[in-house]
Amino acid sequence: MVTYRRIDCKEAFEIIQLGGTVVDVRDESSFKSGHIDGAIHIDNSSLAVFIEETDLSVPLVVYCYHGNMSQGAAAYFIEQGFEQASSLDGGYEAWEEFNKGMRT
Repeated sequence: MVTYRRIDCKEAFEIIQLGGTVVDVRDESSFKSGHIDGAIHIDNSSLAVFIEETDLSVPLVVYCYHGNMSQGAAAYFIEQGFEQASSLDGGYEAWEEFNKGMRT
């Protein structure tokens, strides 16, 4: 049985660099105020279309605020047939800290 994985920012960065799809499951206002470059904002109204139109073989990196809600979302994507879905530990908050380290 395929399950989602929990990954750190370094591994998420590597997956993104290799063409993975980044999925933001936070609320829309949080997404608009800042998100990972190239991220797609998904909510209940856009979920079905996203699943229908996305290549199930492309790895997903799913994130939320702190890495809790994204675990459930990543598990759901696996249930829907995605071959690889990972939850970003620490969420967007951790990503921002990771990026600060990369800029210095």
